[in-house]
Amino acid sequence: MKTYLVGGAVRDRLLGLPPGDRDHVVVGETAESMRAAGFRPVGRDFPVFLHPDSGEEYALARTERKSGRGHRGFVVHADPSVTLEQDLERRDFTINAIAEEAGTLVDPFGGARDIQARVLRHVGPAFVEDPLRVLRAARFMARFAGLGFTVAPETLALMREMAAGGELAELVPERVWQELSRALAAPTPSAFLRTLRAAGALAAVLPEVDTLYGVPQRAEYHPEIDTGAHIELVCDMAARLAPGDAVVGFAALTHDLGKALTPADEWPKHIAHERRGLKPLAALCERLKVPTAHRELAAAACREHLNVHRLDQLRDSTVHDLLARCDAFRRPERIAPLALVCEADKRGRLGRADDDYPQARELLRLHAAAMAVAVRDLAVEGLAGPAIGAALRKARIAAITKARSAAGEAGDAASGIS
Repeated sequence: MKTYLVGGAVRDRLLGLPPGDRDHVVVGETAESMRAAGFRPVGRDFPVFLHPDSGEEYALARTERKSGRGHRGFVVHADPSVTLEQDLERRDFTINAIAEEAGTLVDPFGGARDIQARVLRHVGPAFVEDPLRVLRAARFMARFAGLGFTVAPETLALMREMAAGGELAELVPERVWQELSRALAAPTPSAFLRTLRAAGALAAVLPEVDTLYGVPQRAEYHPEIDTGAHIELVCDMAARLAPGDAVVGFAALTHDLGKALTPADEWPKHIAHERRGLKPLAALCERLKVPTAHRELAAAACREHLNVHRLDQLRDSTVHDLLARCDAFRRPERIAPLALVCEADKRGRLGRADDDYPQARELLRLHAAAMAVAVRDLAVEGLAGPAIGAALRKARIAAITKARSAAGEAGDAASGIS
């Protein structure tokens, strides 16, 4: 049996990155011979098998032929006559079209050279047949931009052609979300947005985000001025504060969607943008079938980020009600991610990346103080329903007041104030 290690495992080794999943291509075999050798079939659209001992994936060498519009419009052909080079030729980028056998590279399309040059380049003209590859290019840039990668000019030209042809509209929402969420979990999500914009594709994939570019903000708060540039900085800061966390990343991406709805005669102010942003956020989530956890944190961040920024100015009761709106007493795990998104927003500004953000620590501290209050500790005999809720709210507000007072006293003592 002739087998080759292929794809990401080879690419990442050449880049000096930690190894991920190991995928293999098998040449000269059939589905029947694979099963006879003990491999377990798992592929639904094409022949993929799991190794009986290692559990690693082994796919029969195959070719693909375009048969319709969109990502799914392909006919797959796999039989013993398909060569390794034919299998590699159907892949998207040269850096993913490298095989390895016993330490020897099989690299017919110059992928190793492009890895050295840090260039993302398409393998061949069939690249245009799959519109998902536009998103994959952007997602790879989110992962590799920090290593110095750029998109080859000829590849970017093809991506523009694909976007202009309207085939991105044929992509199923689940695949768009899969690429977006992986990009938001990558080290440089801003590169995903910039690459899609350069290809003329951001408006087709994320129109709510695309409309933020060119919308000005007040320079004293946002030295970067452009709202789209701000979103890029916030997404990268979120990736820095919460590496690999697409839930935090999605909330960072969408927290300012309401600024696109500010009337131009109100620029550069954006009064009530946090409330305006909830409607386009809901539309985006519905269209892409965004998971519940991502939706809920994004809505909380969109609605509350300005309140968290001015936390020290809020009344104790207002702090309590902010926490309650976020369902923080039933779902306490929501507050730490909210604090991270707000910190990413504040530090995701030109020249502000290293600023301190004490509001995050204070939000967590006040939430912990309120959470320490339990119904069993209250005198609620004879009370029922709303009356118990009112008593609990009053006690939690008192706990917030006490926590703030104690912090103030400690600060005075540290400053020598008596």
